Amino acid sequence: MTHRRRARVLTGVLGAGLLIPFAASPAAAATPTVSCTSAKAGLAAELKKDIQAAVNARGGTIAVGVYDRSTKTVCTLRPTTRFDSASVVKATVLGALLYESQKQGRGLTTREMTLARAMITKSDNASTTTLWNQLGVTKIKRFLTAAGMTHTVPDPTGHWGLTQITVTDEQKLMKLLTAPGTVLSDARRAYALKLMREVVPSQRWGTPYGAPSTVTKALKNGWLQRTYDHRWRVHSVGAFKGNGHDYFISVLTLNGSGSTMQYGINTIQGIAKVVHRDLHAS
Repeated sequence: MTHRRRARVLTGVLGAGLLIPFAASPAAAATPTVSCTSAKAGLAAELKKDIQAAVNARGGTIAVGVYDRSTKTVCTLRPTTRFDSASVVKATVLGALLYESQKQGRGLTTREMTLARAMITKSDNASTTTLWNQLGVTKIKRFLTAAGMTHTVPDPTGHWGLTQITVTDEQKLMKLLTAPGTVLSDARRAYALKLMREVVPSQRWGTPYGAPSTVTKALKNGWLQRTYDHRWRVHSVGAFKGNGHDYFISVLTLNGSGSTMQYGINTIQGIAKVVHRDLHAS
């Protein structure tokens, strides 16, 4: 069977059952290592050691991004490796919706707000498809350009869950949503973060794990198993503020054959736990 023929017949499953076609998986880089810098003495070395240990304890392909404004701390692992986005892309769809309505000089309609809330807080696939189709790939790309998310590539066949994302671009999106800028007004950024803080309890796993209770938590997760390789893609992006810190964490994972969604969740949470601990250590 030719590669083109395989591409037509092989399918995958996204979230609650959306069928999507074959796409290439990210290739694991050779023995990658975590890179960290910080204005706070000793913090970069501690984070590098602890994140690396958490990554080394797990299988699969893992990308990590950490940024703390308060200590000017940056950590990265596989910053430009692309992954199938799964539902993490829904935060980007929301950004594009807000950006386009802002350009049009209007607020969101009641219908758009209902769809956006379902898309972010419940990770509703049907609502996402409606908004994706309303915007169209051209407007999605226009937002990506404005946000500087140059490595994010919408799926050419229109399957939003197969958008190719990198941890670097996910971090750019978190920066955009959490600080004043020219892309989105403060009111629109606040609206996006409000929805991300109201994710239903059953989906509040991932990057918030281990964060102090006094820290505000905004997040979007994604999970996707492809039938052509039976491997889970499990991702989590989160923004956190409190206790003198203003930071965000992105973790993207492609797990080994035979692994489970829970394995990916545990991988993300093991990394998030040490990041929160090290940042908030006295």
